[in-house]
Amino acid sequence: MYKPVDRLRVHLRFGPTEILVGVLASRNGRIFFQYAPEFLAQKMNLSPVRLNLADHVQSSFPDFFLGLPGLFHDSLPDGWGLLLMDRHFARAGIPVEAVGPLDRLSYLGDRGMGALVYRPAQKVDQSGRGEVDLVALAKEALRVFEGEPGNILPDLFLLGGSPGGARPKVLVAYDKRSNLMVSGVDAIPPGYRQYIIKFPAKSDPPYPGEIEYAYSRMARAAGLRLPDTVLFPGVGDQKSFGIERFDRDGNDRLHVHTLGGLIHSSHRLPGCTYEMALKVAQAVTRNREDVLALFRQMVFNVVTHNRDDHVRNFSFLLGPDARWHFSPSYDLTYSAGPGGEHSMTISGEGKNPTFEHIRRVGEEFQIRESEVIEITGKVMEAVGYWHEFAREAGVPKQVADRIKASFIPIEAPSNSMKSGTRKKPFRR
Repeated sequence: MYKPVDRLRVHLRFGPTEILVGVLASRNGRIFFQYAPEFLAQKMNLSPVRLNLADHVQSSFPDFFLGLPGLFHDSLPDGWGLLLMDRHFARAGIPVEAVGPLDRLSYLGDRGMGALVYRPAQKVDQSGRGEVDLVALAKEALRVFEGEPGNILPDLFLLGGSPGGARPKVLVAYDKRSNLMVSGVDAIPPGYRQYIIKFPAKSDPPYPGEIEYAYSRMARAAGLRLPDTVLFPGVGDQKSFGIERFDRDGNDRLHVHTLGGLIHSSHRLPGCTYEMALKVAQAVTRNREDVLALFRQMVFNVVTHNRDDHVRNFSFLLGPDARWHFSPSYDLTYSAGPGGEHSMTISGEGKNPTFEHIRRVGEEFQIRESEVIEITGKVMEAVGYWHEFAREAGVPKQVADRIKASFIPIEAPSNSMKSGTRKKPFRR
């Protein structure tokens, strides 16, 4: 009979060394956590909003986080990663209903996103390490995602079980010079960088990889901070979208914490606003540039109809210097959103935000109107090149036209214009 994991040590790995953060325990269906004294001595707060940096035992965490603190729930994947995890337990003869949150963290061990490591780690088939056949992995991932029966390649369990998000994806290390790809869960060779690669599924709208790649280029032109993005071969005529991991710097790790995990808010229960997100950025980073980066992403999401802007799609990074920063942007693509609205409202508006809503948000965070005009102007200029970005990414014109028709032109009132003319006017 399977004995569920009832105790886990949590470590923080920056560089080659690990430090014990604390201990998670499960008793009678409740999760408890206590920081280790040696970690408290570091005075490094890994979750500065809802988890006390104190030596007492803490509990009563949200049910929507499986009873875990948001700090550790962030380590768990959703959608695709949970599907693979459940298949792993089923293959081992373990009923899914017997699997608790500590079992899942133990399954991840040191293969999760960010810098947290869980001990003891469950044994996972290691035969998937080494060179990666991306097209074969894509075919296998789509077969599993569509619910087809059969054994799963060890590579998929190893490389696909930790990233978040609904779509099938894997973690790899990629060398652009040689075009070679190896496992992304090991120490990577010199010249390689670590990427998340998403595979298009049958349930996706057509050309999701190409669209997200075009959005990534448009976002960079709009001044957003993004990691490197690449289009990789996929199955059939659609490509797979790859984005460099920002929680890794070579073989070193950075601690990553989603907005939702920080404030204990579920992405499945929209309740956060952009004002709340900006307050968190202001309090956690204490850096105006990070606040402006989040504000700029808000404007981009509004203009480009990216309404899947929930609390798991914004993150913060912490390195060995103990300084927090707003992470590079990710998951930027066309999305209708819940009920056709933004997941996070802009000055109370989720359906039809205008320049005035954006200006009000800026005013609350001491962002001058001239800065708001400059930011919206740069976003609008980048959006004016949408068809060029889409064409170069391989998005068919009729698909690009449909997306362009959903864009919202955010124009400052004529009596407020101080930023000059744009090089490329926005046209529907």
